[in-house]
Amino acid sequence: MKNFEDKAKAFETEKISRLLYKYSLPAIVGIMVNAIYNIVDRIFIGQGVGSLAISGLAITFPIVILQAAFGMLIGIGASTRISIALGQKDKEKAERILGTSIILSVFFSLLFISSAFYWLDDILRWFGGTEKTIPFAREYMQILIPGSIFSTLTYSFNNMMRSSGYPTKAMMVMLISAVLNAILAALFIFVFHWGIRGAAIATVIAMFTTSVVVMHHYCSKSSYIRFHMKYIRLDMDIAKHIISIGLSPFLMNVASCMVNVILNNALLKHGGELAIGANGVINSLGVLVVMGVIGFCQGMQPIIGYNFGAGNRQRMKQTLSLTIRVASLVTLCGFAMAMFIPKQIAMAFTTDPKLIELSVLGLRTSLLLMPIIGFQIVTSSFFQSIGMVKVSIFLSLSRQVLFLIPLILFLPNFFGLKGVWMATPFADFISATLTLCILYYNRKLFALQTA
Repeated sequence: MKNFEDKAKAFETEKISRLLYKYSLPAIVGIMVNAIYNIVDRIFIGQGVGSLAISGLAITFPIVILQAAFGMLIGIGASTRISIALGQKDKEKAERILGTSIILSVFFSLLFISSAFYWLDDILRWFGGTEKTIPFAREYMQILIPGSIFSTLTYSFNNMMRSSGYPTKAMMVMLISAVLNAILAALFIFVFHWGIRGAAIATVIAMFTTSVVVMHHYCSKSSYIRFHMKYIRLDMDIAKHIISIGLSPFLMNVASCMVNVILNNALLKHGGELAIGANGVINSLGVLVVMGVIGFCQGMQPIIGYNFGAGNRQRMKQTLSLTIRVASLVTLCGFAMAMFIPKQIAMAFTTDPKLIELSVLGLRTSLLLMPIIGFQIVTSSFFQSIGMVKVSIFLSLSRQVLFLIPLILFLPNFFGLKGVWMATPFADFISATLTLCILYYNRKLFALQTA
């Protein structure tokens, strides 16, 4: 294996397209594992348990988003800071960031677990649960919540593994986890007949296995940066810098959680319990595509972070331009699937004719302007990667808080259930236009041209 100095040199000299591919593919695999976990669970639960179980699982989605938010808060914040530190040839600082990150990850995991368990039933009712769907949701979350510490550790430190020069290893770790989850979920649901609880157990076992492998990486002498006891402590200055960068994706996920709460309640009001289940099917495709884009953003991050630290603005511009084009192609593929094969997508999750019909309507309406959201996500991530936290946070939150939530509350008054799903493309258009204006305004500061 090449030593780290050779890998660092590649950030400065290797062809951008090759670098983006090298770092994005592992990132895409890593970040999509959580999405794949949920999709696999929905497919197996829908086929093996029933349509109401899908609705029960759908109301847990905001909790899963909130749990992932803590992983992003530490993982993206720390990996960005590590990339910049390594770009400045400061290995000691990178290892101090690593040590503080383990303390923060454990702290926020325990905070999430204790809070979610204490208010679980209240949360599920608030998230749109009913007497028919809450029992399914409760059974699933009682297993998943305590196991969330493993997914937080995995997500956080897998990001850092990739940013410190081990993208292929990071990818393989997450691939193994996804395969293990799929095998165990099928076994527990269809062979042992453990129902929705079996899906949760499979997920926790897979994430526990992955977290052990990832933690072992940072204890190994073969790792360029690793744990040292003297650095495993809470350095408040480092913690502040980690959280300042990670705050943008964290708040984006928290806002997404809020949106899903409001969305579930609007769906329940205008379409009933099966409409929530249909939204679970829509989310399966939407999240899969968006996670693919975020994977490219995370592949972009160490390239931009390193070159920002090294002062090479031209390579930053080239990386941003290429990532926008690739992300737009990904979202275009998602759009095509939603428009041309929505029924086939729905049938993968359920055989219920009514649920299939609602899912088809929702897919074609909600994802109508999906091709333009890749640009918005990539640009927001770019500002995050160079430390422009306020701009990144504003762009991340504007789509969901400023535009999507008011539209969800307003449009159903005129269009009923279809109006709930129409809110998404309207918000996509407004937020993408705003992002383009902000990028254009900052073009001279970064010597950028809009791609």
